[in-house]
Amino acid sequence: MATVDITGEQFASTVEDNDIVLVDFWAEWCGPCKQFGPTYAAVSEKHQDVVFSKVDTEAEQQLAAEAGITSIPTLMAFREKVLVFSQPGALNAQQLEQVVDAVKALDMEEVHAHVARSQAEAAAAGKQDGSQIPEA
Repeated sequence: MATVDITGEQFASTVEDNDIVLVDFWAEWCGPCKQFGPTYAAVSEKHQDVVFSKVDTEAEQQLAAEAGITSIPTLMAFREKVLVFSQPGALNAQQLEQVVDAVKALDMEEVHAHVARSQAEAAAAGKQDGSQIPEA
């Protein structure tokens, strides 16, 4: 699957409607982003079961702010609507493959249980709901 550009309006539905979603936050002026782009595209071709999306942080400044992006490129991975990986910096092909393999290998029952515990603890402490998906 080729990479797909998404906007703030599409972000939540992309994460909610797909099992595994990788998101590359980038900008045209960013040298490391330009270096990472071809690697990201090449790895996307090997994983038809994963959505490889891209968010232009210049065009989608509000989404980048809501996602807490402070450095680009930043790669995020969502599995079953849960943010399971977030890291700034360009990865090489081997590192990106390792991230994809690790996300696919996650025990999601355990991850969902951890998220539920965290949300319960946050609620007990009077905090937010702990949602991992920025609002559109």
